Parts: sequence; C-alpha cells; structure tokens
Amino acid sequence: MIGLEARREFDLGELRDREMVSLPVIAGLAGMAAAVAIFLAINAGHSSAQGWGVAMSTDTAFALGALAVVGPRFSDRLRAFILTVSVMDDFAALVIIATVYANAIHLGALLIGAGVFAVIAVAARLRFGTGLMYFVLAAVAWVALFKSGVDPIVIGLAMGLLTYAAPAARGDLERATDLFTQFREQPTPELARSAAVGLEAAVSPNERLQHKFHPWTSYVIVPLFALANAGIAINGDFLSSAITSPITLGIVIGYVVGKPLGIGGAAWLLKRVTRGRVTPPVGWSGVFGAGAAAGIGFTISLLIATLAFSGSDLEEAKLGVLVAAVGATLVSAAIYRVTQALPRRLRMRAMFGPPETIVDLAARRRPP
Repeated sequence: MIGLEARREFDLGELRDREMVSLPVIAGLAGMAAAVAIFLAINAGHSSAQGWGVAMSTDTAFALGALAVVGPRFSDRLRAFILTVSVMDDFAALVIIATVYANAIHLGALLIGAGVFAVIAVAARLRFGTGLMYFVLAAVAWVALFKSGVDPIVIGLAMGLLTYAAPAARGDLERATDLFTQFREQPTPELARSAAVGLEAAVSPNERLQHKFHPWTSYVIVPLFALANAGIAINGDFLSSAITSPITLGIVIGYVVGKPLGIGGAAWLLKRVTRGRVTPPVGWSGVFGAGAAAGIGFTISLLIATLAFSGSDLEEAKLGVLVAAVGATLVSAAIYRVTQALPRRLRMRAMFGPPETIVDLAARRRPP
C-alpha cells in the first residue's frame, strides 16, 4: 500500500513536479539521521547500540491517521509531504532490514530473487501480462529472498512502486459507456458483469489495487501485526527499569525530539541554501506538525526490534516505540492547537505558507 500510494503521487499527485520531491526526501533522511544519532548518543558504550534501526522508521498509516485526527483540515500538499517523508523512511528501513539485520546471505537464492524481480520490472515497463502473472512472479521472488536470508518485505514496496497510475483513457471510457448502455437497454446478469468489468478496466491498476487492498491492510493486517508483536507485560519492576533504560529513552527521545527537529531543520536549511527556490509545500507549522507525527514508528520499528533485541531488551524497546507513538501524537496535536489559536491571517500562513502570486494572463500588455 505504501508503494502504491507513493507511485500514485509521482504519477498523478503533488509529486509530479520532481523539484517538490527533493525537499521531503532530504527532510525524511535528516529526520531518520537525527533520531538515530540521539539513540546512539544515549546508548553509547552499551551493547544496545546495535539496535539503532528501531528509532528510525515512520509508520505511514498511523502517521496519516494521527494527522487526520489531531491536525488541521487535511490538505493534499500536507498529505503528499508526510507521505513522501514516510515512504523515504520506510524504504530506507526496509533496505536496512534486508542488509544490516539480515541473516547469513545465500547468494544463489538472492540472484534468483533479483532475476525474477527484473522480469517483473521489464513486464511492468512494457505493461505486459495479467495480475495473476505478477502475483505468481512476486511470490517466487518473495520466497527466493526469504531463502537467501534477506527479509523479503522489500518486495511489497517494490511491487507497489512498479504499479503505474494514470487517468482513464478515452477509449476505455467509451468502451465502458457502451457496455453500460447495453446493460441499461437490456439489464441481464451477463451484461451487468460485462459493464462492471468495463468500468473497472477504465481505472488504472494502481487505483484498483489500492481500493482492493486498503481495507485488508488497515483493518486486518496492521491490527493483527500489532496484536502479535506489541504485547508487553507491564508491572512496577518493569516500568522502574524501563524508565532509566537507554533503549527506551533512546527510542522515545529519538522519535519525539529527533524526528521533528531533523525534518523541520532540514527543510529550513534547504530553503536557506537554495535561497527560497526549494521551499516546503506547506507552512512551518505544517512542516513541524507533520515532522512530529513522523515520530510514530509503530509497525516497522517493532519489526526491527524483534530482529535486533530479545528478552528484556526487546520488552523495553517495544515500550519505547509505544510511548514514542503517544508522545509524537501529543506533540503534533500541541503544535496544531497553538497554531489554531493564532489570528486567521497568521494561522493560514503558518499552516499553508505564504500565498502564491496569481498572474493574470488575460491582462493587456502595456504598449512599449
């Protein structure tokens, strides 16, 4: 789903302008670097420092959900900004999972997986084949990566990024219209199925898959993952040790403090360096509010924690991820609550940036 949403933004959304991509990508990397640096600083000299990958990734679904609840009226630009930041986080996290936290790599299986994915990429480029073909090939690549010792979770993101989004073609729309007209004139079950197939075929594969997968990922897969991996036994002794644990503190401070400072600071610095040529698509309140929400690192952070830690260290890492998610949400809510208290003109500027100058193309030019 993350890959599908990102590809749609690149093809049809706010990220069609490639200059707009550079800022959230750099801001996302800076947010990750700041969070990891804080974690390493707190865990310096401890064996727990090898778990630095836990304090890094943003959970896209939870971050967007938090912004929808505590944030302002959700603009497309703000959504595109946080989506690009979190996709950059997730992509880097998946690469780190597949390399840093991988088991012993078996080169033969890895080459098979890479070869199968190359076939998928070429077929997608040529827009050749059916959904079943891509499913089978992706399953083969997944198994090959699993056997190689590389975590195969990266296949999901890559498959989503390969699935193009495009406006409905005129020919497809005309074909769907003809099929629906036939059904209206003769409403039979066969023509109803033909009309439904024609309407679905007019929509791009990216949007069709998002429509099919979204309920499963949001209401089944992510909650099941949370139930299976987030459970910890909380008691007085555990809390007293976790409060002073460098693992818990590194994760919480890294996410709650490092993420918004890294993202907001990188956006400000890039604007200064480029002298305003590259500027955030939203105001600074939107940037730091979204940066704070990016401190919700639930799903992939828990996954990395299970790979990096065990025993009590794993329990402390899970607690840190959960506390950081709550803390990041509260910080984001506080930023937007303060912004809402500003006068309307300042509030709009803080949330959406300075108004753009509109050029009247119909105005008469003055004679020389």
